[in-house]
Amino acid sequence: MQNYYKSAKLDNVCYEIRGEVMREARRLEEEGNRVLKLNIGNPATFELNVPEEIQQDVIYNMQQAQGYVESKGLFSARKAVMHYCQQSGIDKVDIDDIYLGNGVSELIVMSMQAMLNTGDEVLIPAPDYPLWTAAVTLSSGKAVHYHCDEEQNWFPDINDIRKKITHRTRAIVLINPNNPTGAVYSTELLEQVIELARQHNLIVLSDEIYDKILYDGTRHVPTASLADDVLFFTYNGLSKNYRAAGYRSGWMIISGAKHLARDLIVGIDMLSNMRLCSNVPAQLAIQTALGGYQSVNDLVAPGGRLYEQREIAWRMLNDIPGVSCVKPQGALYLFPKLDPKKFPVVNDEKLVLDLLLQEKILLVQGSAFNVDDKQHLRVVFLPRKDTLEDAMGRLGHFLESYRQ
Repeated sequence: MQNYYKSAKLDNVCYEIRGEVMREARRLEEEGNRVLKLNIGNPATFELNVPEEIQQDVIYNMQQAQGYVESKGLFSARKAVMHYCQQSGIDKVDIDDIYLGNGVSELIVMSMQAMLNTGDEVLIPAPDYPLWTAAVTLSSGKAVHYHCDEEQNWFPDINDIRKKITHRTRAIVLINPNNPTGAVYSTELLEQVIELARQHNLIVLSDEIYDKILYDGTRHVPTASLADDVLFFTYNGLSKNYRAAGYRSGWMIISGAKHLARDLIVGIDMLSNMRLCSNVPAQLAIQTALGGYQSVNDLVAPGGRLYEQREIAWRMLNDIPGVSCVKPQGALYLFPKLDPKKFPVVNDEKLVLDLLLQEKILLVQGSAFNVDDKQHLRVVFLPRKDTLEDAMGRLGHFLESYRQ
């Protein structure tokens, strides 16, 4: 009989956060091993739970979630997002400019499918959150990665962005606060990107899912709050700020030069209608989350759990000979660098696989985030302090003895 093969559209699609090493971790668990998963920002795994009032509101209103709703989402939830825009300085956002989705991931894929023709280019940071690259590729576009400078706190290199703009470039992606580096961009940097978008008629796609997870008094500036003559797509949701990753509850906001995007918006509406609606129970959480007590502020303040875990993991990583790490100002990750003179890594996937097999610690190799080198790792700092201290100690021991 004839074999069956995957679509050629998937040939260059990659999402290694749940790739081969993750499959090996699953095999180890099936054999009875306990694996510490520092590969994915999944708060519930580490007892960082959805606030009780959000859970209770979803339960109380579950009776309303039995049928389809408007394809863009519940009016009450979208109105809460609209108010959030007003508080954030994103002007002239109407209810119909807001789309609710099964997490930001669905909305990223949906908007790329609506936006891109074959060969259209999208500028994406390197390192990136790899779903962006995968979504562009799956939508027949071409991901063009611009350099983020580790020596400049992982800020995008404006000159590199400028050099990579061509007649095929349709959009530029900003991930702010950044996954995987934890960088939080300045107003000056954002305005420089907006000016490039203005000059070259680009859409600015701003992924702001970590906008409340900020440290050391760092302020997040929504990109779309800085101009109204450029077209912005802003992505956000409940997964990280409200520890509700499993709810799959996100939103996308279209703002700015909407009058130039009428046909594109028709395409997005078409795709939104095709999926009927996103899951309704998760939409019920949005109004309570955005309008209620922001418990994340306690977690990121000095003495708060996320703040202290970041401090421990960052300090212990930098204490490992040959390892350096820029201190993240936002999000849930560290992106340490291994000195190539001490660790001449040829295959970083093999490095994280060896770590998994030897220490039962699961990380993600830096190359999975579309950087050119093999010298980086992404570390999630969600576990409690004692677990993190043990893990960082074991990682240091492993690296000290590691030879590829």
